Amino acid sequence: MTEPSNKDKKNCTGKGKAMFAYGIIQLSANVISAVALAAIALSLCSLKKEAKVFNDCVEEIQTSGKTSSNAVHFCNGGRK
Repeated sequence: MTEPSNKDKKNCTGKGKAMFAYGIIQLSANVISAVALAAIALSLCSLKKEAKVFNDCVEEIQTSGKTSSNAVHFCNGGRK
C-alpha cells in the first residue's frame, strides 16, 4: 500500500472546512424553521380564542330570536 501524498492531505483540509460550514448553515436553517413554526403555532392560539368569542356572540344573538345571517352580521360589527 502507498501512503497518501501531502497534496491529498491539503485537499482534505479544504473539504473539511467546507463540510463544517455546510453543517453550520444546515443547523442554522433548522433553528430558523423551528422558530418560525413556533411563531405560527402561537398565532393560531390567538385565532382560536377569537373564533370562540365570535361563536359565543353568534349563539347569544341567535337566542334573542335573530336569524343566523343577522347574528353573524351583528357580530362582525354590523348594526342591529
